[in-house]
Amino acid sequence: MAAPGRGRPATDGDAVDLDYDILDRLRQHHPAWRLLRSDHVSLIASFLHRAFIAPNQRLLMQSDLAEALEDELFTLRERAGDGVYPKTALDYLNDWADPEKGWLRKFYRQGADEPCFDLTPATEKAIVWLASLTERSFVGTESRLLTLFELLRQMSTGTEADPEVRIEELRRRRDEIDAEIERVRSGDLPLLDDTALKDRFQQFMQMAQELLADFREVEQNFRSLDRRTREHIALWEGSKGELLEGIMNERDVIEDSDQGRSFRAFWDFLMSSARQEELTRLLEHVLALDAVAGMNPPARTRRVHYDWLKACEHTQRTVARLSAQLRRFLDDRVWLENRRIMDLLHGIETKALELRQSPPRDAFMYIAGPVADVRLPMERPLYRPSIKPLIADVELEAGGEDVDASALFAQVPIDKPRLARHVRNALQNRSQVTLRELCELHPLQHGLAELVGYLELAGETFRTTVDETVSEPVFWHGARADGESIMRQARVPRVIFVR
Repeated sequence: MAAPGRGRPATDGDAVDLDYDILDRLRQHHPAWRLLRSDHVSLIASFLHRAFIAPNQRLLMQSDLAEALEDELFTLRERAGDGVYPKTALDYLNDWADPEKGWLRKFYRQGADEPCFDLTPATEKAIVWLASLTERSFVGTESRLLTLFELLRQMSTGTEADPEVRIEELRRRRDEIDAEIERVRSGDLPLLDDTALKDRFQQFMQMAQELLADFREVEQNFRSLDRRTREHIALWEGSKGELLEGIMNERDVIEDSDQGRSFRAFWDFLMSSARQEELTRLLEHVLALDAVAGMNPPARTRRVHYDWLKACEHTQRTVARLSAQLRRFLDDRVWLENRRIMDLLHGIETKALELRQSPPRDAFMYIAGPVADVRLPMERPLYRPSIKPLIADVELEAGGEDVDASALFAQVPIDKPRLARHVRNALQNRSQVTLRELCELHPLQHGLAELVGYLELAGETFRTTVDETVSEPVFWHGARADGESIMRQARVPRVIFVR
């Protein structure tokens, strides 16, 4: 234990050092502790849990949240008398969103005139801690112990650099699996009893809720980074190049941090359609078990993986909005610098006009010596004679023949959004896909026009790489003038769509 006055906050992986000074500082400044000390903690925690955490809402409009709180206050006043909670719902919401308290975050979405509210990570931590104080009819420990053993095994195996040791571990696991297969074939099927099922399902629900809470903290970290960057820009006095380099380095730090890499790995794992289908199938099977159904899980448990995806997408959109706002902020700074340059030029012109009648006699300005502009003869393009069109000297006559004009209206529209969906679906399960593979997965329906549509998407919408040294054939079914089907082929450089 550190001596009083010399404690430091605990970081990830450190033992918690709770000395007197740290606890006293948390008691005075941490929003979660202030919430627990509040006289209205019962109202705040219960209402915010029902409005945000239970339905997994990432933000609510002010009118909707105020209306829900007004109904809650009306019910409490009917039960306890009109003297309790005398203020209006909107006054309470604005009070909870006060920066000194920090229980709610009040902000405006881009293009909206009505403010929105969202929970802060500290408030969610306090509510989750209060939920842990309630008595549970069943407390499981076996699944946690198995999880700890599995984590230790993964860390030990994943850091082993000796190939022989890794191979020996894989062989041992293979023998265990083979032995289990033989037991199942012989009729010995070990099944989990109701207690083990409840234990594991309870741990699953706890970890699923903690995962949703972590997204708010990740989002808050990105907002804190954006705020520090804005302060850095506002106080910067050096060159713009050094400023941009510092900003990009700072953003790379959080993208390459442990938290950033873990968030990116989670996003890639959850975006896989195969993983989503597997999670849905497993949840349907587990929730149909009698032991799990007897625990009365919340209705949203069946779609918990979609709640993860929704929270993750909200965090991604927040990062994108912060990047766009930072770009506009930098553009404003550039505009101010350009205006300052114009002011300096205007001042120079004003001084020059004042000295026009009495110019200084001594040298007051130096110009660099002249430099020869060398142009080599072979750098100039050779002369190319213009091509003169040949005009036939014939008399124009009015046409009177019947011509089928239907070909002018037989235009085939290309559905570019459908082609873009094909590319995105292919990139969900792999990091890159070639144009030829796309055409094999989704055969061309409109021939060369649809192939050109893919090439336009490669240059406008998606990140692509073109290998000019490799030429790949692309096939599609076409039709002759007489209506007979024919296989057509086009050879294009290898175009690779990259995720």
